[in-house]
Amino acid sequence: MKKVKMPEHNVNLTRRMRASVSTALTRRMRASVYPAITRILRVSILFLFSCFILHAQNNPADSLLALLKNEKTDNGKVNYYNKLFLEYEYTDNVKARYYIYKALRLSKEINYEKGLATTYKYLGIFADDTSNFQQAIIHFKQSLKISENIGDKKNISAMLGAIGFEYYFKGEYPKALEYYFKSLKIAEELGDKSRIAKQLGNIGIVYEEQSDYTRALDYYFKALKMAKALGDKSGIAADLGNLGNVYKKQANDAELQKAPIKSDSLYKNALDYYFKALKLAEGLDDKNSIATQFVNIGTVYHDLKDYQKALDYYFRALKMDEELGYKSGIANDLGNIGSLYISLKKYSEAEKYLLQAISISDSIGILKEKVQFENSISELYSQTGKVKEAFEHFKKAIEARDTLINEAKSREIMNYEFEKKEAAVKAEQDKKDALAAAESRKQEIIIWSVIGGLFLVALFAGFIFRSLRVTKKQKIIIEKQKHLVEEHQKEIIDSITYAHRIQRAILTSDSYIKHEINSIDAQHFILFKPKDIVSGDFYWFFKQDNCLYYITADCTGHGVPGGFMSMLGISFLNEIIIERHITDPGEILNKLREKIVKSLKTDEGYTKDGMDAILCKIDKSKQILQYAAANNSFYIIRNNEIIEQKAQKMPVGYMEDSAQFVTQTFRLQKGDNIYTFTDGLPDQFGGPKGKKFMYRRFEENLSAICNLPLKEQEETLEKTFQDWKGNLEQVDDVTVIGIRI
Repeated sequence: MKKVKMPEHNVNLTRRMRASVSTALTRRMRASVYPAITRILRVSILFLFSCFILHAQNNPADSLLALLKNEKTDNGKVNYYNKLFLEYEYTDNVKARYYIYKALRLSKEINYEKGLATTYKYLGIFADDTSNFQQAIIHFKQSLKISENIGDKKNISAMLGAIGFEYYFKGEYPKALEYYFKSLKIAEELGDKSRIAKQLGNIGIVYEEQSDYTRALDYYFKALKMAKALGDKSGIAADLGNLGNVYKKQANDAELQKAPIKSDSLYKNALDYYFKALKLAEGLDDKNSIATQFVNIGTVYHDLKDYQKALDYYFRALKMDEELGYKSGIANDLGNIGSLYISLKKYSEAEKYLLQAISISDSIGILKEKVQFENSISELYSQTGKVKEAFEHFKKAIEARDTLINEAKSREIMNYEFEKKEAAVKAEQDKKDALAAAESRKQEIIIWSVIGGLFLVALFAGFIFRSLRVTKKQKIIIEKQKHLVEEHQKEIIDSITYAHRIQRAILTSDSYIKHEINSIDAQHFILFKPKDIVSGDFYWFFKQDNCLYYITADCTGHGVPGGFMSMLGISFLNEIIIERHITDPGEILNKLREKIVKSLKTDEGYTKDGMDAILCKIDKSKQILQYAAANNSFYIIRNNEIIEQKAQKMPVGYMEDSAQFVTQTFRLQKGDNIYTFTDGLPDQFGGPKGKKFMYRRFEENLSAICNLPLKEQEETLEKTFQDWKGNLEQVDDVTVIGIRI
């Protein structure tokens, strides 16, 4: 089978920057990676990293076997074994494994270092084929070490780039940049302009993933300049596509900030680069890239609400993918078309295309896309009042999502085992990382379960309310429905009660919090009292590298609406801090706001839902507290003196003319008490005159109890709250977190 050769420095382009279909939560979320082509992409890029010479059609496996049979030297045999691995990699996995391990054994026996370096390189590719990134890194590092010993700078640069690529796919962007820059430096020393261009592009891609668009553009333009100097038309097309991607993302951000003139200009820039990339791809007759640019252009027109042009380019992409027989692309094209028809409220057309997309995703097993398609058609049925069908497809989306999570969990366990073998000294840290990841995945699974339950609640509630819209003349119908309504009300209460139990489970577990706070020699309490069964307040803890991160948040509303927001908040924090490794509190809140605003945006505009939040980072080794606060201030009590830490007066949500959240730093001392809280307790009505508790009274209470053991502080605050409230209704969710250093 002929191998596909793709431009290395256009990862985003070759990964098909397909626009995803709408989901139940975000209406229209864009997807940038599709699993069906990821394996081909990874292998193609790694081949280019290493400057591999891909076999030609006039050099098939039979010719290699004949040459191997006549080869007299062991070094030559190792080289042919490696070439046979490349020949069989796509066509016969068993034979590919057989020949690569023969190369490994023989090269070790005869101490053929150059051949062994090549073999480890191919073993890294073999591991990458199965998405075993950690094992791929191990093999690439083995190849790198040998190449350093023998002074093979060309392969050193290639392996540094390959390792950076694996870290990129793992989402470890700082490490990816570290290795890309090392590879770039050696390529510059060698004067290898082709590799320089590739690494410039790869560095730009990482910066783009980190939303550092200024640096991304800088490196993309450098890569484009180099590709033009080399006359590399494929590279030029790739860089043009990458530039279009950045301008499109900047336009999306400008749109969120309600800057229509700026966003229109950026969309124009994106289209300009996409059309240039399309023209080059057409000149090269690169149908895969042509289809990609059709989708990119369609996506921009979709964002601009020029639905007819968007539809035209989506259909062009569909036609091209059908000619290629590229099923994953076909499925995503159908999903994009279905999504657009939902925007046009042409529901029958949307249903037709989304069902086709689901059918193809089932047949080829692309679970990530299936989740999106199922969510989209669930949203469609919800809008058209088909409650049963909506819930059935929402359940299918959750099932597919759970399968993805379980697969990721299995890969994580395998990677952990490899890491233990590679470095026993890091075993304890690896264990903690695995536990933290497991906690994150557990929360993610539960979040989807809760969302499913709450979604069912909302559907049932809508059904009940519609059922009650009858006139007074329909007394007979009302009587007949009375019993049904009572049953549904009971189901709603039961479902919300169950949702409460699950929400308690997704909040960071008490045992995890206690263990991690004890590990930094601190103490704590958490007073958490929801107003309704489900809470709009939430808290979240995570510890990494001797730093404890925690948030105290108050979402818009309480009960079921607040519960939905808390689900989003916890899910996004897992992604931002644990998966993307963003550690600056101000930047974390900026990313959280960005995700919330995008998730809640509808075709009608932006909603003002969001949350007030305090995000703290305690660095035990440096004895400092870093924090960013949205609307809610908090207190530090030192030697019985209250030190108020002021918040920025804006929410983690949409607000016109909002500024960036900024990280503040406070140097801690032993015995400091840190109190973070929502406004539920100060706003509670009660007392002899039925007035608010107020912040002044809250401060006085904290001053009075700050020297007590933490457990007694919690009990005293709860009793104070209950005594003040008396028989009055609780007005809001209440959360108070105390930590003593």
